[in-house]
Amino acid sequence: MRQHYVVEPRATTLCCQCGAVAQGIMSRVTGFSLPENLVDSVLADGSPQREAWLATLPHMVAKYADRWSLDVGSPYRPGGRCAWVAPVRDPAGRDLVLKVAWSHDEAIHEADGLRAWAGNGAVLLHDHAGGEATDVLLLERCYPGTPLGQARLEPDQDLIVAGLLHRLWQAPVGGRGFRPLQEMCDAWAVEFERVNDAPGALDPGLARTGIELLRTLPATADRQVLLCTDLHAGNILAAEREPWLVIDPKPYVGDPTYDALQHMLNCDERLHADPVGFSRRIADLLDLDPNRLTQWLFARCVQESIDHPTLGEVAVGIAP
Repeated sequence: MRQHYVVEPRATTLCCQCGAVAQGIMSRVTGFSLPENLVDSVLADGSPQREAWLATLPHMVAKYADRWSLDVGSPYRPGGRCAWVAPVRDPAGRDLVLKVAWSHDEAIHEADGLRAWAGNGAVLLHDHAGGEATDVLLLERCYPGTPLGQARLEPDQDLIVAGLLHRLWQAPVGGRGFRPLQEMCDAWAVEFERVNDAPGALDPGLARTGIELLRTLPATADRQVLLCTDLHAGNILAAEREPWLVIDPKPYVGDPTYDALQHMLNCDERLHADPVGFSRRIADLLDLDPNRLTQWLFARCVQESIDHPTLGEVAVGIAP
């Protein structure tokens, strides 16, 4: 029996099943479980469009459960910040995952990337649909689904991340309309220059150097590959088909050196203790130029320093 949900427009609160969040948001959802991270993200964003989207989630889940004849379980908790994700079972008895996502800019081509990788290091995409503000993905389910960050120490994570990236970079990139890495870096550079005047901001000369590298590095790559761009130990799950599979990619096409960065930025202790040595280790595992990786790391640390001031300290230590 497929699970269905209802919306009651006249109710006065949006309730997370755990009782952690109760806020007034347009049409109110009852009888439907909303993971706390998703609700917190929508409330923090304060966007009427996202609030309206959140209110339609029960209808969207029911719609695609009917379309694909799915039995739907409770969503994963605390969940992500941009999608409602739950285990499902299809008529053939396959255990899959239903992901109903807000179409945020970075993940526009998630389904296209998964099609290009075709299960080679990433979860399989079984079906995809969507509209103006929503992407709906029917995905392979990972068992046991333990995140790499909870299962392995960081030096072992390095090896697994490197092995997966080598495989992801083999995918064909033509004909799918993937955006260039240059586009994302240029947007970040503009945003940094708009807000980089807060107390405690980086030295202006150092900031200019980092942002100039952010703009120029994408164009000087010696090859272009399909990038995951958000590969870190929280987005790699233990699975049965393969030991580890990538989830939640944000595909762009560009310099493979860039793709090592998110894992490095998440390894806080090593990043602060010896960023140059860390870069050399990762570059060696990925057959990359260590100096170029350090330049990319410097540029990203500058760009991220507004929201994460300690990365400004790393940037100072590895400045060209």
